Amino acid sequence: MSHSGSSAAGIVLSEDERAELVRRAGLPGRRRADRARIILACAEGMANAEAARELGVAVKSVSKWRRRFADRRLAGLEDDAPIGRPKAELVLAEGERAQLARWARRAKTAQYLALRARIVLACAEGGTNKQVAADLGVDESTVDRWRARFIAGRLDGLHDEPRPGRPPSILLDRVEEVITATLEETPEGATTHWSRASMAQRSGLSKSTIGRIWRKSGLKPHLTGTFKLSSDPFFVEKVVDVAGLYHHPPENAVVLCVDEKSGIQALDRSQPVLPMMPGVPGRRSHDYVRHGTAGLFAAFSIADGTVISSLYRHHRAAEFKKFLARIDKNVPAGLEVHLVCDNLATCKAPVIQAWLARHPRFRLHFTPTGSSWINQVERWFGYLTAQKIRRGVHKSVQALEAGIRAWIENWNQNPRPFAWTKTAEEILDSLAKYIAKISGVAY
Repeated sequence: MSHSGSSAAGIVLSEDERAELVRRAGLPGRRRADRARIILACAEGMANAEAARELGVAVKSVSKWRRRFADRRLAGLEDDAPIGRPKAELVLAEGERAQLARWARRAKTAQYLALRARIVLACAEGGTNKQVAADLGVDESTVDRWRARFIAGRLDGLHDEPRPGRPPSILLDRVEEVITATLEETPEGATTHWSRASMAQRSGLSKSTIGRIWRKSGLKPHLTGTFKLSSDPFFVEKVVDVAGLYHHPPENAVVLCVDEKSGIQALDRSQPVLPMMPGVPGRRSHDYVRHGTAGLFAAFSIADGTVISSLYRHHRAAEFKKFLARIDKNVPAGLEVHLVCDNLATCKAPVIQAWLARHPRFRLHFTPTGSSWINQVERWFGYLTAQKIRRGVHKSVQALEAGIRAWIENWNQNPRPFAWTKTAEEILDSLAKYIAKISGVAY
């Protein structure tokens, strides 16, 4: 059994060791980065249990890597050599490393080549095939194949070998030209994106050939998605705070995710809804009659999935104060109340601040600006919208409110909490990779 007290080996770092550990902590491979963070935490004087709690790892992992670093310094953080035939050493020249980094990061690189480049870069950092496969989400045999191919053929070994049969009628240069034009150019005129017909006209290839090139490269010009990068200067601190609540909720406390769903419209279709029939979906008219709007405050319990709710007609701090009083009444007096909230102006109104000062058991934890995805009640609002509101027909606001109350009552009879799996470190690491991937995109 590992100990977190005085029996734990003390860690004192030289300047070179600290610099190397900081570098490793920023690497994409999670295992090497975690080991470096463990030693850096131990060097700050943290006990094993404290470091494990701070980094979200097991105490025995902290004890193991503390002990190995104390015995063998940086060499102790490497994996022991596996039993069996040793793997050929993979060492990169500066030119090779630069080219692999370009392939891995450039948006116009075919994805199969980008993956192979990432595999070789990870192997060059000293990772075993098993580690690299786990970090990149591929099979271990895939890593073994491209490690061997690179050692044998260097950069040329990462390209597909010629296949038997009739040679391809479209040269690779033409394929690369189509991919580059798709990603970096727009059609002439007022068109916003490429179609198979417009790209075929530009390239001189057939529409079916353009379709095959796009499918193989994973390009879908007709589709677009949305994104939002938070500009909150305290983004990291807030993500760590909220994710920490989800993974390690305080004892003798209730954690509630709170938000409002405002402007819920009471809509009545201009004609009766047609029922679903075999081979025919249910149908409703595209036009509607609006009978007013309602608003909903909801507090979702991360422990058991129950919801405390309140419907209202106005959007003011007074309504939020009444909702807080409702939560206070429903939560047993001996428990602290931790509220995960978006950056609502009502939460910061003077009347709310005064109410919170009189109820010290309430503690607010704000999500980062523009990051409502981290608030679990938003997922619950999605269920409410999909199962009740979107297809509902309501001839009055009263009918809408009655329907929402009935749906919430039914939910609370069989509540379902959500399983939050991502740690704060995984969220921030994923965001860092995405930012690095789009860092070369012009805006």
